Amino acid sequence: MNKKNILFLTLSMFRSIDEHGIYADLMREFVKNGHDVYIVSPVERRYGLVTKLMHGASDEFHKRVHILWIKTGNIQKTNIIEKGISTILLESKLISGIKKYLSDVKFDLVLYSTPPITFFKAVEYVKKRDNAKTYLLLKDIFPQNAVDLGMMKKSGIKGLIYKYFRRKEKKLYAISDKIGCMSPANVEYTFRMNPEIPSDKVEVCPNSVEYRDMSITDDERNALRKKYDIPLDKKVFVYGGNLGKPQGIPFIIECLKAEADNKDVFFLIVGSGTEFPKLEEFVSTEKPNNVKLMKQLPKEDYDKMVAACDVGMIFLDHRFTIPNFPSRLLAYMQAGIPVLACTDTNTDIGKVITDAGFGWWCESNDVAAFSSAVAEALAADADAMKEKEIAYLYKNYTVETAYKTIVK
Repeated sequence: MNKKNILFLTLSMFRSIDEHGIYADLMREFVKNGHDVYIVSPVERRYGLVTKLMHGASDEFHKRVHILWIKTGNIQKTNIIEKGISTILLESKLISGIKKYLSDVKFDLVLYSTPPITFFKAVEYVKKRDNAKTYLLLKDIFPQNAVDLGMMKKSGIKGLIYKYFRRKEKKLYAISDKIGCMSPANVEYTFRMNPEIPSDKVEVCPNSVEYRDMSITDDERNALRKKYDIPLDKKVFVYGGNLGKPQGIPFIIECLKAEADNKDVFFLIVGSGTEFPKLEEFVSTEKPNNVKLMKQLPKEDYDKMVAACDVGMIFLDHRFTIPNFPSRLLAYMQAGIPVLACTDTNTDIGKVITDAGFGWWCESNDVAAFSSAVAEALAADADAMKEKEIAYLYKNYTVETAYKTIVK
């Protein structure tokens, strides 16, 4: 593929191309392959920043990176009314920013990820203006996920909101030349719910990272556990990330209660989100001896902490009918720790983990099954599982593979 201008629209806040995460890693792969990358990133009002275009440093690599911050209302980790209004207004703000700051750039490819689905008009504008190809990285299936969790309904007044966003969703799929899904279950679901989509438009393009061995030595592990006041002599099960309605916090609390007397395990919960206070209240009231709750850490610190633990946990509310595939799996895989996934029956993340031999799965409304999985994890050969896990990561979830899929 000859040198191209790539436009990436994302809800994630980009500070630097040198960060580590599924989007920064993928953008670096495009730059490494000789392309110029323009990243349009909303900066929410809470950060107190302004709209501005930033060009990379003077070296040849960073010269090809341009980041446009566009000031918006708060979209993530806020109440549903502010989230809704800010999401609806996002399209017009993106178009205005592109017109003002990127009018002299002809784009060959527009990449964009969900959430949100309200990138449609911005994608349509650039596609028509530049005759660009368009590729959707489908990470979130909205508005159905909101329906699953009871935050939206398909009938009544709330049904009008659902229908508005459903129309936006279908328009986004229609404007996309290709749709990259996180897993086979996502591909099947997308076709089943949107039969009008051509069969050659949708493919698997999973969450991916620039492979880094994040495992640590025993001495580093002990030092980190002491730093964060985590027991040295117990198997530590860690969950890190969003703590909102999608994670099914009541089930997590029931699981922690069921394991309260298990002296062989320690549960570390790290993150933030709308449901964090529920966990905080549980820990404050019940005072479990084998649970530690921490606020969200900077990514580099969090990644090191994960590597000092023994098992990574994934939680998804059992009511989901959409096949979510959380990217936090990759942090656990890079750290080389096995994974316990507690999810609904529609996602295939549990199947991936168990079939590849590096973890366990249970349904996220079965506390007894969770306890059985914990017991299995305590008896498992972690070193053998790590070998399988790293091999699977390297084969399936690297940005080199995702890049080849997209440019194909």
